[in-house]
Amino acid sequence: MINLVWLVPLIPLLGFVINGLGRNTFSKNLIGFIGSGVILISFVISIGIFLALGSDAVKSHEIFLFDWISAGSLKIPLSFLVDPLSAIMLLIITGIGFLIHIYSIGYMHDDEGFGKFFSYLNLFIFFMLLLVLGSNYIVMFIGWEGVGLCSYLLIGFWFTNSSYAAAAKKAFVMNRIGDLGFLIAVFLIFTTFGSVEFAKVFPLAGNMLPGNSTVALITLLLFVGACGKSAQIPLFTWLPDAMAGPTPVSALIHAATMVTAGIYMIARSNVLFDLAPVVQHVIAIIGLATAVLGAVIAMTQTDIKKVLAYSTVSQLGYMFLGLGVGAYNGSFFHVITHAFFKALLFLCAGSVIHAMHHEQDMRHMGGLRKKLPVTFITMLIGTIAISGLPPFSGFFSKDEILAHVYEHNKVMWAIAVFTAFLTAFYMFRMIFLTFFGSYRGTHHAEEKIHESPSSMTFPLIVLAVLSAVGGIIGIPEALGGHHWLSGWLSPVIPHHAGAEDFATEYMLMAVSVIGVIIAIIIAYFKYVKQNHVPVADESKRSVLAEVSYHKFYIDEIYDIVIRRPLDAISGVFYRVFDKKIVDGIVNGLGWSTSEASKGVRLLQSGNVGFYIFMMVAGIISLLLYTYLSL
Repeated sequence: MINLVWLVPLIPLLGFVINGLGRNTFSKNLIGFIGSGVILISFVISIGIFLALGSDAVKSHEIFLFDWISAGSLKIPLSFLVDPLSAIMLLIITGIGFLIHIYSIGYMHDDEGFGKFFSYLNLFIFFMLLLVLGSNYIVMFIGWEGVGLCSYLLIGFWFTNSSYAAAAKKAFVMNRIGDLGFLIAVFLIFTTFGSVEFAKVFPLAGNMLPGNSTVALITLLLFVGACGKSAQIPLFTWLPDAMAGPTPVSALIHAATMVTAGIYMIARSNVLFDLAPVVQHVIAIIGLATAVLGAVIAMTQTDIKKVLAYSTVSQLGYMFLGLGVGAYNGSFFHVITHAFFKALLFLCAGSVIHAMHHEQDMRHMGGLRKKLPVTFITMLIGTIAISGLPPFSGFFSKDEILAHVYEHNKVMWAIAVFTAFLTAFYMFRMIFLTFFGSYRGTHHAEEKIHESPSSMTFPLIVLAVLSAVGGIIGIPEALGGHHWLSGWLSPVIPHHAGAEDFATEYMLMAVSVIGVIIAIIIAYFKYVKQNHVPVADESKRSVLAEVSYHKFYIDEIYDIVIRRPLDAISGVFYRVFDKKIVDGIVNGLGWSTSEASKGVRLLQSGNVGFYIFMMVAGIISLLLYTYLSL
C-alpha cells in the first residue's frame, strides 16, 4: 500500500485538470462530485498508507519515481518520503480538505466561477501534498511555491474587486520574501552537505557540534522562509488580508494546510535546528511576540473573519514558541488540533455569513443561536477547544507547549499564559456578540436568516467531534495517558521531556485553566450581562483600543518605511537610469543607424550612368591594390 503513495497527489491533480477543462461545460453537481471525490480517494489511500506504516517494522520508506535533475554532483530524484510525520500530514490535508470541498459545494453553489474554484482547490491540495511528501528540500520547495501560487489564485478569486486583488498580490509578494530565504538556505545545504536529500543531510548534521555557524545561518534562513508562509513577525500582515477570499479558502489556508507548512518544515528539519540554539531562541522570541500581537489585535476586531484571522496568527505564534523551546511534538500536536478547531471556526463563520447574506460585521449580528442552532453549537465547541478547556483537544496541545516553555523560561511561560487568557476572552467575545443578546440588524434581514444546508452543516458536525475528542492522541502521562502521538513520531522527532514532575504539570494546567475561566466570565459579563457592543465612533474608543483596532498601524508603518522609499528610489532609477541611460543607448543606436543610412542611401540614386562610373572606379581600385601589393 505504501508504494501507492504517488497516487495521493496525482489524483487531486487529475481533478484539477478535469474540472479546469470542463469548468464551463460540466454541471455544478458533477464538478462538485469530481472535485470532492478525488480528495476522498486520496484520503482513503492515505488511511491505507497510515495503517500499513503502523504495522510495518520499518517506519521510513523512500518511494523513488524517477531522476528529475542531474547536473554534475547535483542529483535530485522525484521521490516521496513516507514516515510517521508525512503520514499524519497526509491524513490532515486530505481529510480536512475533503470536508472543506464538501462545504464549498453549498457555499459556492451560486457563484459563476464554481468550476474554476474547485479546480483551484484541487491544485492547492496537490501542491500541499507534494510539499509534505518530498524526500528532499527541492521537491518540498516546489510544493512550497505551488501553494503560494494557489493561495494567490484563491485569495484573489473575486478579482473584480480591486481590494481583493490587492490582498492576493500582497500575500504573493510577502511570501516571495520568505521564499527567497528558503531558497538561499537550500543552496547552503547543498554546499555544506553535498546533497539536499533528507536521508543524507540529517545523518551528516548529526555528527556536527551545536553552535556551528554555517548550520546557524542555514536554520535562520529556513526560519525566514517559515515566517513568510506561516505568518510570523514581520511577515504576518498578508494573512488577515487573505480574508478577501471565499470562506472555504480561509479555512483551507488558515487551518490545516498552507500556514502550517513552516511548522512542518522546521519539525522535519529538527536535527538542524537542535544544532543552532541561538536560532531556536530567536524563533521562541518571535513566536511569543507574534502570539501576543495577534491576540491583542483580535480583541478589538469587529469583522468575524478578521477575529479568526488574527487568532490564527496568534496560534501560529504559539506553535513557533514551542518549536523554539524544542517542543517539536507539542507544536505538531497543536498543528493537528488547530486544524480541527480552526477549520471548524472558519466554516462556522462562513455559515453565519451565508445566513446573514454576506454580512461579516458582528455589530450587526446578535441573537443568532436560535436561528442557527447547528452553527451555534459547533462554533461553541470550536471556541472551547481553542480556548484550552479540558477535555477538548486544544487543552492538551496547548498544555504541552506551555509545560516545555515553563522549563525553558518562566517569563516566557507567564506571557504565554496571559496570551491564552486573551485567546479565551476574544473568542468568547465573538461568540457572545454573534449568538447572544438581541438581533442588531434590520428586521427585513432577520426574516431571511436560516440555517445552512446539510452540505455545509455536515462538515461542521464532523469537525466539532474531532475538536472535542482529538486530544486523545496526546493525553500526557500525568493524566493517565501514554501520549500516542509522541510515540508515533519518535522515529522522526525525538521526545523532549516537559514539566519536571506531575505536581508541576498539574499546577501549570490549573493556572492555565483558571485563567481561561476568568477570561470567559469577564467576556460574559461585558457582552451578555451588560450587552456591550463595540462602538463604530472612533472618538469614543480608548487609545489602546484604537491602536489595536487599527492593527498597531503596522501596514501604515510598512507603507512609510518600506514601500514609499522603494517607490521613490525606483522613480529615480526610472527617470535617470532607465530613461536616460538604457533608453539613451537603445535610442542612440537607432539614431546613429538612421543617420548613417541617410548618407549611404545617396549611393542608391537609380542613375545607370552613376552605377557604371562606380563599377569602373571599383575595377581601377582593385587593379591599383593588386599592383601596389606586388
